[in-house]
Amino acid sequence: MALSENTVKKLYETRTLSDEEFLALLTTDAWDTLLCSLADRVRRQMYGDKVYIRGLIEFSNHCKNNCHYCGIRSGNHCAIRYRLSKEEILSCCKEGYSLGMRTFVLQSGEDAYFTDEMICDIVSSIHALYPDCAITLSIGEKSKESYQSYFDAGARRYLLRHEAASDALYRKLHPENMMLSARMQCLFDLKEIGYQVGAGFMVGAPYQTSEDLLSDLRFLQKLDPDMIGIGPYIRHEQTPFANFENGSLTLTVRLLAILRLMFPHALLPATTALSTIAPDGRKLGLQAGANVVMPNLSPVSVRKLYDLYENKNCTDEESAQCSYDLKQYIRSAGYQPVTDIGNVSRT
Repeated sequence: MALSENTVKKLYETRTLSDEEFLALLTTDAWDTLLCSLADRVRRQMYGDKVYIRGLIEFSNHCKNNCHYCGIRSGNHCAIRYRLSKEEILSCCKEGYSLGMRTFVLQSGEDAYFTDEMICDIVSSIHALYPDCAITLSIGEKSKESYQSYFDAGARRYLLRHEAASDALYRKLHPENMMLSARMQCLFDLKEIGYQVGAGFMVGAPYQTSEDLLSDLRFLQKLDPDMIGIGPYIRHEQTPFANFENGSLTLTVRLLAILRLMFPHALLPATTALSTIAPDGRKLGLQAGANVVMPNLSPVSVRKLYDLYENKNCTDEESAQCSYDLKQYIRSAGYQPVTDIGNVSRT
């Protein structure tokens, strides 16, 4: 169907479109400028010009899963594995706190070495030392009881990208023992417990169609998450998808703008993958409605080892220690960097 300016304004006003309208919007760049302009207007209405800086701690690159797209998949025998100790994690938090950060994001592969008791001990220790900070976990699929125990220890945010809301695509991206229904159940369990929940998906993943992306948008409408993380698919040579093309920066930015219009309240990261795929990728993401960046607090010695994809950007702007460079970058995009806790605004 032929889109018009009124269709884009309809999304701005009603936060949704018909399937036919969404598919048309996903497959043309004719309205990208208007989309980004309206998305920026919405983010300023909800959050002003703030861009929230979170401290990312990638504490283990061990993973039991063998996802076909991921560089730290269990089947990658070339990966150099590492785990941070509790003391090292707390040292990262100490440094982040001194830099003004009031949200710590603890991310890892699905590493069975870290038992629920260990995770709860780490979370409760961070909470005791920094009670004015938010603790975000991103450690994969767990039981509802496990999620409850982390919540009781002090975690309040949880990131779990669903990756693909189409069952057919999910099966192509993951080994047989992983099920989309299980991942979706985890997300709804997290919401029921009371977490601020983040979901998300890859853009331009192998075999992905516009209809698959529509499924992602419809699933997110059902979930109504607090955070949505998307980024372009970037290949890794030690995966079965090594010969596939990377995802599109243009489509990723377009989807960020669409998501900002659909979910005015959401916290949307401008991911490292954006800056990896193009020098100005993160800036374009911010100007399309993204309002979160997550510089790396992990020890320098392990940063390149958490390689979900090739050529991960580890420049100064990705480093928490180079906060001046990051803040200047954010200001150059037209926004103000802030390090406060930055809760979701649903007003």
